[in-house]
Amino acid sequence: MKDQIRRGNRDLSDDERIDLIRALTELTCAAEAEQAEVAVDFDVSMRAKAAAAKVRAERQGRGVAAQVAFARRESLARGERFLQLAKTVREMPHTRAAWRDGVVPEYTVTQLMKGTACLSREDRAAVDLEVAGDPDRLEAMSPRQAGAAASAAAYRADPMSFVDRRRKAEADRHTSIRPAPDVMTWFSALLSVKQGVAVHAALSVAADQARAAGDPRSRRQIMADLLVERVIAPMVAGQAGAKPGVGLMVNVVVRDSVLLGDEDGTGWVEGYGEVPGDLLREWIAANLDDGLDVWLKRLYEKPQTGELVAMDSRARRFDGGLAAFLRMRDRGCREAYCDAPVRHLDHVIDKALGGATDTSNGQGVCEGHNYAKQAHGWRSRPRPGPRHTVETTTPTGHVYMTTAPRLGPEPPLSVEEVKVWEFYWAA
Repeated sequence: MKDQIRRGNRDLSDDERIDLIRALTELTCAAEAEQAEVAVDFDVSMRAKAAAAKVRAERQGRGVAAQVAFARRESLARGERFLQLAKTVREMPHTRAAWRDGVVPEYTVTQLMKGTACLSREDRAAVDLEVAGDPDRLEAMSPRQAGAAASAAAYRADPMSFVDRRRKAEADRHTSIRPAPDVMTWFSALLSVKQGVAVHAALSVAADQARAAGDPRSRRQIMADLLVERVIAPMVAGQAGAKPGVGLMVNVVVRDSVLLGDEDGTGWVEGYGEVPGDLLREWIAANLDDGLDVWLKRLYEKPQTGELVAMDSRARRFDGGLAAFLRMRDRGCREAYCDAPVRHLDHVIDKALGGATDTSNGQGVCEGHNYAKQAHGWRSRPRPGPRHTVETTTPTGHVYMTTAPRLGPEPPLSVEEVKVWEFYWAA
């Protein structure tokens, strides 16, 4: 079908191209809805099989979302959200029908679900009828408008549920970080309305005062710089429970040739990913100029394969240097399509089944994938490869292979090992 579309759209008029884009959009929406239908059926079937295998009720759904995520080529977190959406939309028949007919995309359905998340099944159905009962009206809404309409209707249906929902939301306050283009990061904070507005107002007032005093930076730049200064400065000064002079540690892995400026290349920053070598050298120089300490620890990489040299342990758990080694080697959850940070250090072959506590049988994974791997019917094992490779087989027999990343491009070297540095800088 894709080849037919590619061959057939070259001779279309502009009007026909727009019509084709619209038709493909509707087809995409309908395909997403069908994925949701199949995902729920799969969940029901897998739970039934687990029950037949005498798996405890609370564990019967373990690993289902991970398999859905693998099939959709996305992270476990996205797979879990999609499966929950697929289940909830069955309680919203009008939204479900609009989705399957290609009227609304998955994102709009998600906003409708969020707006009714606090309601009973009966109230959710009533809101569904009010907001999505007219497909033409629903189609004309943006996702944000649809979500706002659902929230307003939900509040009218059950005001008290909004109080409970707000309390639960405030309990989920947190910060997060994710990579942004051009070696930048998005640092986000989920706060209560009161806290968020107060933080932004404080930064705004301080930025306006700085601008009035002649600060040449833009208002946005000043606000960003003040946020960093007010968070980090007390820690470096020994406040907020930190020891004076210790500072904050950030973990980096980089080849010594890049660190010393003998070649161009990249390093890896924990919590972000790859960054240019010249930026790492700037960071180190700035720390040294400010009188801050930089700690260096040798690791080694085989240039032909990019594999870090192994470390072994006789312990039952991955602790100390071995734990640090696994985190540096894997740099993120090792399961396919997952972008989550490493939360658990896992035995590829379970310790109870004779798996060793060493680098060949260890991997860094997120919490969800570690629990999914323990579900009925899952298997994993190390496999031969240029770098550490793990084969995961799901209960349906689908096989996924993952290989530990290497540091930088394939080098044209023939020596046995190249020195790599792991260093910490004091913020």
